[in-house]
Amino acid sequence: MLKIGVFGAGHLGKIHIKCWKNIENIDLVGFYDTDPENAKEVSESFGIPFFANDAELIAQCDAIDIVTPTLNHHDSAMKALKAGKHVFIEKPITATLAEAEDILHYSEEHHLKVQIGHVERFNDAYLEAKKYLDNPLFIECHRLAEFNPRGTDVSVVLDLMIHDIDIILHTVNSPITSISASGVAVITDTPDIANARIEFENGCTANLTASRVSIKKMRRTRFFQKNAYITVDYQNKEAQILRLRDYVPEDSNDLMPLILDLGKGKGKKRIFIEKPNEIHVNAIETELSLFADSILHNRECEVSVYDGYRALEVAYRIMEKFKKLPF
Repeated sequence: MLKIGVFGAGHLGKIHIKCWKNIENIDLVGFYDTDPENAKEVSESFGIPFFANDAELIAQCDAIDIVTPTLNHHDSAMKALKAGKHVFIEKPITATLAEAEDILHYSEEHHLKVQIGHVERFNDAYLEAKKYLDNPLFIECHRLAEFNPRGTDVSVVLDLMIHDIDIILHTVNSPITSISASGVAVITDTPDIANARIEFENGCTANLTASRVSIKKMRRTRFFQKNAYITVDYQNKEAQILRLRDYVPEDSNDLMPLILDLGKGKGKKRIFIEKPNEIHVNAIETELSLFADSILHNRECEVSVYDGYRALEVAYRIMEKFKKLPF
């Protein structure tokens, strides 16, 4: 049995606790939270012990799941790592690059597992769509949310856009050549809406928009590649694939075939619209289960500490572009 402790029992922390209770071969030792009233309520609701001292919980566990505010990630992670414990850290890995480097170097030097909670990697829609992704050359991301004070301790880039940064870096296997960006602080003192354009050496361009001051929610990415257009709707967990192939006369026998005439003797293309078979997974439970497996079977983490660092590094390159903007 793998002994797990959770740091942070807020909105997301409660979800993590619930997920851990569903995973086999896990002994959920307890949780640590700085709010005594909330801790008492969570302890009674889930039937697990509350630890008022973080060091005591660390001492009784094999691994710590950190679901605290971003500004506390580094301190909590280093306490666990220096006690020889493996660590799961909610995204973003830390608030600063120096902190992320600290965790990366220490965990590698001491052969400890660190997984980062970039949960969209395990979204039903992305898991299906990624089977069709083949060298996309234009990617467009929209991640829009209604205002919620939770998460506003950091810029919208670290709060929301970093999800899409991770997906893009995971999908595009090429060095970045340039980044341009703009952001506006609407409610808080840091940008609440931002747009970034990332260009890659292989010719791919990604355009990302993130907002936490929108009226409607949206979490959608569109991938454009040769002879295909792929949409991933993370919010509704739906993927749609539009693919082209050369038109053949037999296609005319189909009911309402979608035919694209290229004009001037260039022939025709047939448009196929597919909705991949739906799969139903609990993304958070999946990522936590994979983290546990990486420890139990000594495997590489599905979303490594380096992945977390790389996404943060790109996020900071984007935020660097904001410095000349008036806030």
